[in-house]
Amino acid sequence: MKILPRCFVPANVTGWLGFASAAYAATEADVLKSFSPYSTGMPSFPGLTSGMKIGKDNVDRFKEVLDAGTFMMVKNGWFDIKTAPTMSFDVVPKYIEASRINLNKTRLGDKPGELVGYVGGRPFLEEPQESDPRAGEKIAWNFRYGAGETFTIRPVQWKYRNLLSGKVERSLLVNVHALKFKYRVETPPTPEIQPNPSNLLNATYLMVNEPMDLKNTQLLIQRYDNDLKLDDAYMYFGFQRRVRRLSTGQTTDAFLGSDTMIEDFGGYNARVSETQWTFNGTRNMLLPFYNHNEQNLTDEYKDPTGFRYVAFTGQGGCFPDVRWQLRKVYVVTGVPLLASHPVSRRVFLFDAQTNTIAVSLIYDRKGELWKVGLLGKTHPDYQMASNKGVGVPIDDSGTMIDVQAKRCSTGQFKSFIDPKLNPPNFFQVQQLRSGD
Repeated sequence: MKILPRCFVPANVTGWLGFASAAYAATEADVLKSFSPYSTGMPSFPGLTSGMKIGKDNVDRFKEVLDAGTFMMVKNGWFDIKTAPTMSFDVVPKYIEASRINLNKTRLGDKPGELVGYVGGRPFLEEPQESDPRAGEKIAWNFRYGAGETFTIRPVQWKYRNLLSGKVERSLLVNVHALKFKYRVETPPTPEIQPNPSNLLNATYLMVNEPMDLKNTQLLIQRYDNDLKLDDAYMYFGFQRRVRRLSTGQTTDAFLGSDTMIEDFGGYNARVSETQWTFNGTRNMLLPFYNHNEQNLTDEYKDPTGFRYVAFTGQGGCFPDVRWQLRKVYVVTGVPLLASHPVSRRVFLFDAQTNTIAVSLIYDRKGELWKVGLLGKTHPDYQMASNKGVGVPIDDSGTMIDVQAKRCSTGQFKSFIDPKLNPPNFFQVQQLRSGD
């Protein structure tokens, strides 16, 4: 597949693109449809009933509601999909209200990566259309400016596994913190944390607690509100006791020897302007959305609070043992614009209600399927009591399956939505040194 350079949009059509992006005006009905897609009824598919199991013997009947990677893995007998009723993952009301107040104030700039007039909420509320050449880009912006202002995963039980034998090759214990600095609608201070001299949009901090040879390895990513400005990323290595700034290319390296790149975090951890986006249509598809306390939970870890993590199952123990729901999905293809990028394209399944990514397919430079990423989302009211009512789906389990190398990296998450765990000074370079 040919990778287009960043200047792939000819100058004589940028004005047309800007005009096209402004031609679709959202209405109050679009606000309801965007945040409450199931208000008029739940999705269905012929022959699919809640509670049924989809395995290699019957998966052909349900190919249309599965992405190509998941279909292949079920067809291979690597795991079965257990299904559950579709339920609404209601988004925090203040974010919905901000979206309504700012309806149609945001428009795409003439160049990819430019956004004009955005002040808060979901930027684009209209139902995406395949006739809109920039619909995929709008969905990407909605993801970038999604609901939620803070989260902490403390810890991630992270394992590197052999897909064929199930052998655990490495185990890590990792803490992850994230904070939104701008466009805040719920947690004071709003709408922005001050001071913010660098005009950061958000920041992510990661620290390894185990094993000993990686202990105190830390990663800090600072993302600017200006999408055209490169992120700042820093690594701290405890055994060296020094901070090293990461180059752009290092975000596509295997992170700490896993099957996951920094760019893969959260489904897509890069800038909108780094990718050419194409909207491939709206479909009803199965996604790993579920209620945590109704799943198969493991007693492997003895958490002092009594919290129990999602169990894993299937080939190599590589698959979260959770139920999947039939949900309204936006299918989007992203082609990296950097010619040297190791990925030729990604296919994302965006949950339409929450605009989060639950499934991503990653294709290598030859255009062949390389990795499948699954990110399990729990409803916040069915996990820890402290997260009830937060109005964002909570990352609860994840796996990155390298279908070529037959390996996987699995994550079991204990996630908190608690601003007290993420003071702004936690996301500065100085914190990397003090964390040792």
